[in-house]
Amino acid sequence: MKNYFILLLISTFLSYGMNDDTLPNKANQRDDNGITLNISLSGSLQNPAFSPNNKSIVFTRFINGYNKEPTEVYKFNLETEKLTLLVSDGSSNVNLPGSSWVNGNIIFASTREPHDEIYMIPEGGNSGDEIQITNREANVAYEPAFSPDGQWAVFESHKLNVETDGIITKYKIDKTSSYIKLTDANDDCRQPNWSPNGDKILYQKKETNQWNIWIMNTDGTSKFQVTSNLGNCTDASFSADGQFIVFSSDFQVDLANIYKISITGENPTKLTNYNGYDGATSISNDGKQLVFESVNRDPYESSGTKLILLKL
Repeated sequence: MKNYFILLLISTFLSYGMNDDTLPNKANQRDDNGITLNISLSGSLQNPAFSPNNKSIVFTRFINGYNKEPTEVYKFNLETEKLTLLVSDGSSNVNLPGSSWVNGNIIFASTREPHDEIYMIPEGGNSGDEIQITNREANVAYEPAFSPDGQWAVFESHKLNVETDGIITKYKIDKTSSYIKLTDANDDCRQPNWSPNGDKILYQKKETNQWNIWIMNTDGTSKFQVTSNLGNCTDASFSADGQFIVFSSDFQVDLANIYKISITGENPTKLTNYNGYDGATSISNDGKQLVFESVNRDPYESSGTKLILLKL
């Protein structure tokens, strides 16, 4: 009788374990094999971008919830799970997915006084080690990305106190250039990212109430619309070889999933399959992994997004 009860207990435990999706080895894995990164921070974790060696990511933490300031910039080692606070001064400090981490420096925008400008910080730096890049009295700067050699920044520029009419602008990090406008104010362009081989810049542009992804040469010529009839396409960045673009889209889903498309606008492919929101994605420099923000409902109605890693 004693042996019977022991066997019954073992059988019950195994049966429960095999069907329990909350077990540790399954807790962080989605149906599409995306893994929730083990980052023990409250708030909303957003805008992840890979380090050059793919071993770490940088991301923005919105302390009070999705897109709710103030914000901090962190880096997270994917191998050791070490979390390091880089930037925290009570203002909004936001990095962009894609080419945010180049040649040992991390680029971000900050709302610190007098208004939004572009900064960078060494990857081993601490809050207070920031270096201001842009400095204009009548214009603000958002959503920056590095050129692959780390010598230029490209960003979204607006007139002070104006949220529309975004102009994609580039500026040399050593401040030896003028501010170079690459798009027109009437086009209201956003979120630029530089290609890994340095010859293209992508951005998003809104027409007839829909966002699409465009690319252009780094001097602003040869503008080409990449996405069309794929819903609202936002938060884009290049693949490691520069031949594809990964982005977030609400095409045929309630909220958004992650897609990729060739730079010629061919072969759009859905990369995530999630009944919720996936956005703000970056692809690793070896092309083997995606990292992105995600939550199982409208992010604005949630406590915030988590960061997901997906092997391709």
